[in-house]
Amino acid sequence: MTDDVTDNPPNAASVAIVREGKVLLIKRAFAPYQNLWTLPGGRLEPGETIEQCAIREIMEEVALTIRNPRPVMVQNLGQEGTFRLAVFATRDFSGQIRASDEVADHQWMDPAALIALRTTSRLDDVLARAFAVLAQN
Repeated sequence: MTDDVTDNPPNAASVAIVREGKVLLIKRAFAPYQNLWTLPGGRLEPGETIEQCAIREIMEEVALTIRNPRPVMVQNLGQEGTFRLAVFATRDFSGQIRASDEVADHQWMDPAALIALRTTSRLDDVLARAFAVLAQN
């Protein structure tokens, strides 16, 4: 996988929101990825940067205000890479979680417990990279 975002920029974003060693995961209520656990996020809207997309999607899905999202990776998802997902990570957030109707469930999860869940593709690898980014100061 290349991280060449100039030729093929990301069209969706998600964020690993980390608190006390746990990450906020959501269970998607609708397709794509219905009933799978994953990071909150969604599709880019016209005229916004990928960072603005990440911030907006977190507010829409779980009502948290995130700050200082740090880039982790770009992941191709869907058939023939329908989505180029920019993954961010942050510990800097505020607010109380209020899940939107797109979210069937949510919980703060220890990444080691992922094995028990049905998740989106390679979520364990994505989270390992996100935690590594946050460990760098």
